[in-house]
Formats: sequence, structure tokens, C-alpha cells
Amino acid sequence: MKEDFLKYQAQTTPHPLAMEISHAEGSFIYDSNNKAYLDFVAGVSATPLGHNHPKVINAIKAQLDRYMHVMVYGEYIQKPAVDLTKLLAQHLPSSLEKTYLTNSGTEAIEGALKLGKRATGRSEIIGAKNAYHGNTMGSMSVMGYEERKQAFRPLLPDVKFINFNNENEIDQITKKTACVILETIQGGAGFIEPKKGYLRKVQEQCTKVGALFILDEIQPGFGRTGKLFGFENYDCIPDILVTGKALGGGMPIGAFTASSQLMDLLKEHPKLGHITTFGGHPVIAASALATLTEITESHLIEETLTKEKLFRKLLMHPLIKEIRGKGLMLALILPSAEITNQLILKSQDLGLILFWLLFEPKAVRITPPLTISNSEIEQGCRIIIDVLDEIHQQK
Repeated sequence: MKEDFLKYQAQTTPHPLAMEISHAEGSFIYDSNNKAYLDFVAGVSATPLGHNHPKVINAIKAQLDRYMHVMVYGEYIQKPAVDLTKLLAQHLPSSLEKTYLTNSGTEAIEGALKLGKRATGRSEIIGAKNAYHGNTMGSMSVMGYEERKQAFRPLLPDVKFINFNNENEIDQITKKTACVILETIQGGAGFIEPKKGYLRKVQEQCTKVGALFILDEIQPGFGRTGKLFGFENYDCIPDILVTGKALGGGMPIGAFTASSQLMDLLKEHPKLGHITTFGGHPVIAASALATLTEITESHLIEETLTKEKLFRKLLMHPLIKEIRGKGLMLALILPSAEITNQLILKSQDLGLILFWLLFEPKAVRITPPLTISNSEIEQGCRIIIDVLDEIHQQK
């Protein structure tokens, strides 16, 4: 299988982890030898209810018995998508009332950027340095990390970058600006939270100059930060909210949400302003609906901050210089990239899944399912501390 994997399936790095998966259940993934691995990554924040959650699986199976794809997005009335978008609106501020469902987070970013240009008639887009919003051409254009995109230029013109959390650069948002796009918490840069009302001040400047304020919640969204949406922690409301990952409960999805006034601009002048064949797919929408219902009707969100405290209590070690992030979106900052690599690879050997962040080589991702138990947290943290002890003794 590994030979075929390397020969026929395109790779993203020269050295994939190449674990052959047999099955997954709850907080664990099992390889082809039936070895269990405790999952502290959750598919990079994409499986908030863990693996094979019965309510999600039952919703998928029930929808499969009814119908799968029947028509391109937005033409037929399909109950799973209608119910999902209605439930989203019920849990969002009144200005965020209409949702466009897509196939992935990066596609939702594309739609949000187009809407920003369409609504303002302007071309300038402002992003943040060290930002990550996806890998399609538009999303890559607002990625603030030149090393990752220089091989694919030319990209979108008229894109500028400011430093996240730098209030002195907010005035670069002017009447030339169509939209500003920021991550609520910078993910690839190392799980960096906004400080001192930064997001609210950016929103105020956008309102002042008539630019749209876009927040990318593809990672922080759906309970991971102790609120259903990350922006609820930071006293701001975006004009356009972009979500994905966790919304699908393990299925591929993205979404962008705005006011009806804004979203209706995609219906005409020109018609078909943003179209997709499989967006709002009924099986995926059913999975998302079951996921969002379980997150909002359970105690998982409030338990997130309690579980964060447990992680911070257990993960105290001389090699852990800092723990960044909020809730169950945490990053261990270690002394070097070498130690990061050792911790991730040795932990996998011992049955614990950790992962890297895109731009911060000294960071280790900890984004487990929201359903993870306290005993599972303790089990995984013991492995981390044991590995770090071994590394520390070798130095």
C-alpha cells in the first residue's frame, strides 16, 4: 500500500508521515496493524466530535437513503442545506444572516474576496503578514508568506499586507480598500491571538472608510475557543464570516456568511456571480447539521476552557517556552525546529498524534476533538512530557 501511495497519489512534501489507516473511533485512529493512536490533531481541527460520532454517521446514512447530488448549488430546495444555513443564522449576530455553502475553506475565501470587490467596486485587498487562508490562487494571494507563494506568481494584483496586532498600521486601510481579511486567531503563524481590541479597531476603520471586514474562522470556529465562533471573544463582528473545517464534522465543507443585502449581490450584475456544482451537497450538509446541532446543544463548548486549563497544568516542562492559543486551539512553542520534529515523530511512535504549524517551525499543534476526555488528555500529555524528558536529558 505504501508503495502505491507514493507512486500514484500526489504528495505535498518529500516526507509524508505515511501511516496506513485501518479505522478510527472517538479520539483514536488505528493503523493497519491495529495500533491505536490518540489523536491530538483532529484532522487539523476538522473533526470536532471525534471520529465516527454516531449522530454524524446516522445523519449521513439517512441522507444517503434519500438522495445525493441532484442539481448545482442554489437551484433546488434541499432540506439539509436549508436547515444548516438557518441554524447558522440562529447562532450568529443578525447582520450575518445568509450563508453560501462551498466545498472547502479556500473556496469560501475566494467567494468572500469576490464579494468584497463586488460590494465596494474597489480592487485593493489588505491581508496580514504570516496569514494563511488556503492554497487556491486568490487565497494564496492574501497569504502573507512569500516563501510559500513566490513560485506561483503572478497572483492577484493590488494586495497589501499589514502586521497582525500592529495598531499603527491600521490607517493603511483607506477608501481605496475593498476588504480587509484577517484570521481571528493567526493559525499558521503560531496561534497568535489578537490583543488590546485589535480586531475591533480594524472593524471600526473598515466601517469608517467603507471597506468590508472579513474574518477567517476556518480554524477557530465551532467551539474550539470556548465560544461557538472565535470572534465572540474579541468584541467585533465581521461583515463576512468564513468558516469550514469543523463545520463538516469530518466531511469537506466551507461557508461564507454575510447580510442578505451583501450576499444578494452575487445573484445579478452579473448573474451567477459565484457558482459551484457540489456546494451545499446534501450528504455533507446533513453531516454539518448534525455536527453543529451536537456542538450547540451539548456542554462541549463550555468544557473547552476547562480542558485548556488541564492541558496548561499538565504541559509544564523546561523545553516548553510558551503555550499559545485559546481553548482547544493550542500550540506548544519549543526552543527549536529540531526539538519540534523530535517531539512529533517520537510521540507518533508512542501512539500520540501531534502535528506542525505552517510557518512557525518551533510550534507543535494541539487541536484535539472537543469530545476528548480528561483521561485521554492526561494520557497524551504524559507521552509529551516523557518524550521531552528524553530529549532534555540528551542535551
